[in-house]
Amino acid sequence: MNNSKIWLSSPHMGGNEQKYVQEAFDTNWVAPLGPNVNGFEIDLETYLGENVHVAALSSGTAALHLALILLDVKQDDEVICQSMTFSASANPIAYLRATPVFIDSERETWNMCPIALEEAIVDRIAKGKKPKAIIAVHLYGMPFKYDEIKTISQKYQIPIVEDSAEALGSTYKGKKCGTFGDISILSFNGNKIITTSGGGALVAKTKELKDEVVFLSTQARDNAPHYQHSHIGYNYRMSNICAGIGRGQMEVLDEHVALRRENHYFYLNFFKEKEGVNVLFEPTQDYFSNHWLSAIELDSYEKREALRLAFEAENIETRPLWKPMHLQPVFSNCPYYGSDVSEKLFDKGLCLPSGSNLKEEEKNRIKAVLELFF
Repeated sequence: MNNSKIWLSSPHMGGNEQKYVQEAFDTNWVAPLGPNVNGFEIDLETYLGENVHVAALSSGTAALHLALILLDVKQDDEVICQSMTFSASANPIAYLRATPVFIDSERETWNMCPIALEEAIVDRIAKGKKPKAIIAVHLYGMPFKYDEIKTISQKYQIPIVEDSAEALGSTYKGKKCGTFGDISILSFNGNKIITTSGGGALVAKTKELKDEVVFLSTQARDNAPHYQHSHIGYNYRMSNICAGIGRGQMEVLDEHVALRRENHYFYLNFFKEKEGVNVLFEPTQDYFSNHWLSAIELDSYEKREALRLAFEAENIETRPLWKPMHLQPVFSNCPYYGSDVSEKLFDKGLCLPSGSNLKEEEKNRIKAVLELFF
């Protein structure tokens, strides 16, 4: 019997990645600039539409860091951040010695709760600390409640940094995720919907802002014949090799989204008659998720752990939902607003194998574990 590892979300090559990488080698474009970098940015801009301007960077975390710098976040400032997310959403706040203010989730999309968000803003302003930005995340590819959060953002004039690291290919009201923020970011890490092995991008509204991002991400070198620097810069630009992988991946992005969504319906169909299991799915037709990861919530921590261990015994990777940032030791002293929605999701939630390269025989193995367990 085949007992090879089934991964949660492994890289899935489309076929033409090697062609673009080979072209980079053949032409000796192996630096953090070149035809693939330019081409990958154009591919992303074309895909996203909305007249956006994309800067390809070394990671989504780098993109978040630069986004906060562009919004003039400094030491002792405060930045609002969704608590139910990966630490990369919050770490750049700490890089700048600012303070994260964490917000609980709501039950429908598991994303930032608009009610708790406004409570936090009102309270921080009353304390003399108006937040500099709102980092909102599309968790596991599920769009956040954009209309409500945008209304609050405009009411208090606080810009949105849209963390779309997990949501390339998702839409809200027909508009692509990655285009909603005052500044938006993407990730192409090895487990994402498409990958460049490592990498990310910042999505700007103007070419001027993109040019500033490129300047800062290439060590902020002034326009001079010698090396002159008037600003602190960063080594954050994507390499032409990684961008070549990205160009090949863009050719199969829609296919990858369709396959991930097919995985989601595989799980949705299995659990539709099972009591005590809640599958994360679109609350209305306004939402279209790429279902980067299919996630469920069981009725207890004990049941969640038992299922995780049952999969582990069969060499199948699953993983609890993100541990909320306000529960992380490194952020234990940071302000938090909301109730216990994200805590309960963490206690009882599990991410299931969701790769776009999941084979039918692997689905059968997954189903066998689920059938035995339930």
